[in-house]
Amino acid sequence: MRLSQVSQHLLVFISVLSLEIITWTNSAVSAQAIFYPFGSSAGDTINAAADDGSSTVIPLSNPFPFFGRTYQQIYVNNNGHLTFNQSSSAFVPYSFPASRSQDVIAGLWTDLDNRQRGVVSYRQYTSGNVLTRATQDINTHFPNLNFIASWLFVATWDKVAYFNLNNTETSFQVVLISGGHFSFILMNYGDIAVTGQPVQAGYDTINSTHYFVIPGSINGSFISNLRNSSNVKVPGRWVFRVDGGPGNSKNNVIGLKMRLSSFLDLTQSGSTEIVLQQIKQELVKYGLPNSIELKLRKLQKTKL
Repeated sequence: MRLSQVSQHLLVFISVLSLEIITWTNSAVSAQAIFYPFGSSAGDTINAAADDGSSTVIPLSNPFPFFGRTYQQIYVNNNGHLTFNQSSSAFVPYSFPASRSQDVIAGLWTDLDNRQRGVVSYRQYTSGNVLTRATQDINTHFPNLNFIASWLFVATWDKVAYFNLNNTETSFQVVLISGGHFSFILMNYGDIAVTGQPVQAGYDTINSTHYFVIPGSINGSFISNLRNSSNVKVPGRWVFRVDGGPGNSKNNVIGLKMRLSSFLDLTQSGSTEIVLQQIKQELVKYGLPNSIELKLRKLQKTKL
């Protein structure tokens, strides 16, 4: 793994339940530039203004692999989440992992109301400049895959109000991307109003074999921070590989080489767990289950 240039580096050996080789990269994109084209000007289909409403079933132009299942249809639910098997009117999100019977992708699942303010819309692409942009984004966030996007689905909640809070505006976007055997989710966040309602952002699979909760997204007092948070160093963007990935062997032990700002980063009290959680978050980005367990097996200080 390659991080910022520093004076020392550490060789860390980690025992995990399931692992694949990964690379970290840095990006510098403003939060204002991360949304893909949306709205009427982009040719979107617009959901009807309805409390707890949903789109009709949307046949997908290309199948979308999602952690061992392949979907040919999707629903865009006004309350901020995507479902595959059936629409959802649920305005109170359940906590992930939930071991339910339907896969869920939650951009920001909460009690939204597009009757009062805002637009919920979607579009899929099989050609054009948006595919080129998606190809570039995925190859930036996941180097060495040589990925070429062949299909995109973009769902956007633009300046939508919370239920009974007409003066609030919340904007976010969920982008599904596939090509070859690869599939990904991008979650883009703009201005997010605080709320006292239950909230949930991330994804959950049937029986919770894979799930992820974006840090801070279950507290309505803090969700305005989503526009500044990221797992790919792009403010407001969270990205996940969701085809399941090629590496599913059990009880592997591999070496990860990474540079830290100081030897104390792993030796001072409490720092080890923080670093392991950061590594875990990166592994989940690449499609591993959130139940993955990390252990520090050896810490070795070396000279540059």
